[in-house]
Amino acid sequence: MNGSTATPADVSPATPVRERLRITEIFHSVQGEADAIGWPTVFVRLTGCPLRCVWCDTEYSFHGGQWHDIDAILAEVASHGAHHVCVTGGEPLAQKRCLILLRKLCDAGYEVSLETSGALDVSQVDSRVRKVMDLKAPDSGESARNLWSNLAHLLPHDQVKFVIASRADFEWSRDVVREHALDRKAMVLFSPVWSKVEPRELAEWILAERLPVRFQLQLHKLLWNDAAGH
Repeated sequence: MNGSTATPADVSPATPVRERLRITEIFHSVQGEADAIGWPTVFVRLTGCPLRCVWCDTEYSFHGGQWHDIDAILAEVASHGAHHVCVTGGEPLAQKRCLILLRKLCDAGYEVSLETSGALDVSQVDSRVRKVMDLKAPDSGESARNLWSNLAHLLPHDQVKFVIASRADFEWSRDVVREHALDRKAMVLFSPVWSKVEPRELAEWILAERLPVRFQLQLHKLLWNDAAGH
């Protein structure tokens, strides 16, 4: 023995680690929210989320899923022929290689959006991506997880979404918008929690407060209810 460390003959130190992500589903549908609403879009739903919002409508994405090579994901996206791609979850940024997928999608010429909770750092997200960042209001049960430093990384094409389940949620969201002048940093979206706040009621609150925010309903729920794959 000469003290050197041997490398097995069938293993090359230069062999690259496969770039993979755990995926719950990839599907073609109509974008139901944010500034791309109505556009045919390919959705790439990553598996896993560190949050547990009480009104979450995609709990099926918390566990399971299948491993896919990132290049295979790109091929599946291309097969649908859409220009818009939405990377969502769960919480897609919980998988670090999500950043690679976002970059490669942008490099391929897609209009790319990222739906993220706002609880994980967005500073490394490709600047070409439209971040749709969901700040958690108190009734979600996860407002303590908001990473407020993320606001410094918002770009004009990004969006900040507030999902509102009560008048208290609305007032909290209103105060956050005003305190941080969010409407000057990005588009601000207010959306009612399905079956918790009447859409008309939320619209009237926004008008009464003269808030510089965009009211939205989730179009996909109007079309397909909560069916997976839409």
